[in-house]
Amino acid sequence: MKDEPKTPAKTGAGANSPPRGAANRRSAFFLIRFVVLLVVFYAIVASHPVNDAVIVPFTSAIARVSAVILNVLGEQVTVNGTEIRSSRFAVAIENGCNGVETALLFGAAVLAFPAPWRRRLIGFLAGFGAIQAINLVRVVSLFWIGAHRPALFSSSHTVLWQSIVVLCGVLFFLAWATREQKARAAATASVAGDAHGRRRRR
Repeated sequence: MKDEPKTPAKTGAGANSPPRGAANRRSAFFLIRFVVLLVVFYAIVASHPVNDAVIVPFTSAIARVSAVILNVLGEQVTVNGTEIRSSRFAVAIENGCNGVETALLFGAAVLAFPAPWRRRLIGFLAGFGAIQAINLVRVVSLFWIGAHRPALFSSSHTVLWQSIVVLCGVLFFLAWATREQKARAAATASVAGDAHGRRRRR
């Protein structure tokens, strides 16, 4: 008799990989949740009560922190609400320039991702802080450009920095999601290994 060829057993990460259909369904659910959350977030932020009570004061805080940094750099600026002004240049920080839109994009993606809620919340807070730190660099650098290189202000504002902030938000999410996937794969492999060990002991 000939021995029947046996299909080699899967080991490693592939052994714990979900079927393609399940992965596709999970991706579809993620996209649906992401779109729904993004629409809800933008609708909330766009409402006048939220804009007046939360977004405008938050933007004013960004202006004040940026002014502190600019004064340390010797620009001698003053702040009036969301406007930063010096003897050479003035700029008003509007919605879209306060990092909130990118933070909402990042937050919707993180909260829609299939991960424990605690880790999603930590990821959202960490990403929000990182996005705002980059946006501060954006505001300060744009004011400096407007004061010292005014010919470059428009392109730096609408093309360069707009793209950089959004790209950073996307990269932050990809880095966080990759880490979460690796953590979930390691946890799944550990559970599978424990179960296999118990079966062998029996």
